[in-house]
Amino acid sequence: MRTVRAILSGVLAGAALLASRTASYADMAAAKGNYTIFCVKCHGDTGKGNGSAAETLTTKPRDFTDCARMAKESDDILFKVIKEGGKPNGFSDEMKPWSNAFADAEIKDLVGYVRTFCNK
Repeated sequence: MRTVRAILSGVLAGAALLASRTASYADMAAAKGNYTIFCVKCHGDTGKGNGSAAETLTTKPRDFTDCARMAKESDDILFKVIKEGGKPNGFSDEMKPWSNAFADAEIKDLVGYVRTFCNK
């Protein structure tokens, strides 16, 4: 009986963790759509920072496929950079704030979508 409880407890803990992760990034389809409309021109279709407008910028846009570098950035800082822009967060001032374009939940989903470029 004790073993069954331990197994059940582990399964429930895993399900809770998965549910919280899924809730964090609720709508990947909408995030992909927003990324395509608003982010691709600088960051590129595949997140390499090679979009059509990238050549016009002084600072190369972040390469989201550089997993070592992306691992150093928390979800919170990515959220703030998207919402507030690069300059107030120690990044390029060419990364404009998107607070007027997206609700906080949409920004969280964008962070989740950006993270998919490093999923292995």
